[in-house]
Formats: sequence, C-alpha cells, structure tokens
Amino acid sequence: MGTSPAESARLAALRSYSILDTEPEKAFDDLTLLASYICHTPMSLISLVDEDRQWFKSRIGVRAEQTAREISFCGHAIQQEGLFIVPDALQDQRFADNPLVHNEPHIRFYAGAPLRSPDGFALGTLCVVDRQPRHLTAEQQNALQALSRQVTAQLELRRNLSQLRDALAARDQAEGERESLITQLQESLDDVRHLSELLPLCSGCKLDITIPADPAAVSPVVDSVLQIARHTKSAAGKEFEIETAIREALANAILHGCGNDKSKQVQCCVATGKDGELLIVVRDPGEGFDPASVPTPTEGDALFRTHGRGIYLINMLMDEVEFKSYGARDPGTEVRMRTRSSVA
Repeated sequence: MGTSPAESARLAALRSYSILDTEPEKAFDDLTLLASYICHTPMSLISLVDEDRQWFKSRIGVRAEQTAREISFCGHAIQQEGLFIVPDALQDQRFADNPLVHNEPHIRFYAGAPLRSPDGFALGTLCVVDRQPRHLTAEQQNALQALSRQVTAQLELRRNLSQLRDALAARDQAEGERESLITQLQESLDDVRHLSELLPLCSGCKLDITIPADPAAVSPVVDSVLQIARHTKSAAGKEFEIETAIREALANAILHGCGNDKSKQVQCCVATGKDGELLIVVRDPGEGFDPASVPTPTEGDALFRTHGRGIYLINMLMDEVEFKSYGARDPGTEVRMRTRSSVA
C-alpha cells in the first residue's frame, strides 16, 4: 500500500527541518528534562515520527536512539489533536502485546503531546513514560502541552537559523563573484592589453574584458567604461548616451548573441582616440543579423512591440555605429560604437 497524500505532505514537512539523525542539542535536552521533572517520570522523549521509524532527538532514561514506527506509541499520538495518554499499557488492547511493554524500556504509562508545525502537520511528540501505571494531574497535562509548544518553537527557530545561514552563504558567494568580476575589471584597467586586430585604428586601448552572459555582470562593465571616459576626458558631456548605448549593446549580446546562456561569454573593449573620441566594441559568439532588416520601432507595427529598440537607440545615441558578423568561419557578432565630446 502506498503512502497517502496527507502522509507524504507530513513527511515532507518533517524533512524540511533537516533535523533527523542530527547530534543532541542542549535546547531540546533542557525541555525533555523539564517534562520529566514536572511529570515525575523516569523517562521523557522528543520523538520525531519518520516513515518507518520514530527517532529520538532528545531522550531521558532511554538508551535506544530509535524504534520501529509500527510498535511506537508516538505513531498513535500524532493522530490526536491533544494529549494521547495511556494510563496502563497492559490494560490497553492496542499495546498489551507490544514489545516495548514486555521488553525494554517496559512501558506501562505513556503521555504524548503532538508537535505540530505552523502548517498543522504532526511531526512527532514530546512524551513522558513510566514503568508503572499512573495518571497526570491537570496541571501536569497543561505543562506538558506548553512544553511541546516550546519544542515546536525551537524546531522553527532552528530551521529559520539554518535558512538564514544558507541565505547568507548564497549572498557571500554572489558578493565573491561580484568582487572577482570587479577585480578582473581593475586588472584590465591596470594592465592594458594591445588589441591590434580588434582595434586596428586605435592605439589607446583602455579596457579589454570578457564577462559571462549574465545580466548581473553588465553594471560593473558600464561603471568601468564611464570611469575611463571621465579619467581620460573622452566624449565629455555624453555620459548618459554612453551608459544607455553600452547597456543596450551588452543586453543584446547576452540575449540574442548568447541566448541567455551564462556559460557563454561577451567581450567588451574600450579605446580612446584623438580629440576626445571614445570607441566601444562589444562582441558575442552569435551568428549575427542584418541591421537593415530590423524594423524601426517608431514606425508601423513596431510601435507596439516591447523589444527591438536596442539597435535604434544605439544608432541614435552614438556618432558612428558599425555592425559586423564574421560568419561560420569565425562565429561572432561585433558592434563598434564611436562617440565624441559634445562640449566645445
């Protein structure tokens, strides 16, 4: 017989806490100790009911780390809304022949409070156990339920802390990748390389950088190009035009040239020329296109499109624009953009 959808959801909720088979933790042991003390029982457990077993996150007076679910008292307890109490297991037909009654730990009395997740799933119990029949007072029952809520709160806190650690680790990794990219950009600025083939008409190469086809890598490149323009006083007064054009060129290279495949790369080169001229080259591994075939976004049906404006903007913002496709022999598409100072 397969697992029911409800039980599958309960097991998924339990495993989302990533607590099964973990080491003992004082925060849980303190609550188990309190339950045993308040209820005057020699044994107390925080039991989590897995698919085929009950596993003890914390235990007082019990040697076993887990038992089979089919003989567990807690397997019954998680089916209840409130406390599940067995005053005398030998007098209860459900447990009279149970191995846990006739062998270690010789259970005669059991009281378990379900541990319910915020979504209502019973994950296990906080239970107290004795080797002789007995009853709990109303005060002890209330205290056991209160302690079970504290166990649940501790489970939530533990999970939230784990998720926070994962989020911080992911953030640190992203920041590390960003710092690596910035370092690569800085190295390109500090150690200028000659681009005899790519920039045959310019000897003032200031940047040659290859980035992954990832939109997150665009802004550091744009910042570096603007920094070059300011430092060399190239294309003065054209910062807005430069930023917009290079963002569009890089976005087109990532989307169309690389198909948003982060394993592919986009190359960006910047050089300065005489009279404050700035040359920007963006190259991608795409098959290329015919710029003349791209509809003008200010005419006809193109007015209603949400894409296809990049080439138009680049042509409008730059003084000179040239598109090159290298074909099957040497796959790649290149856009060269030149702009000059607008300040007299």
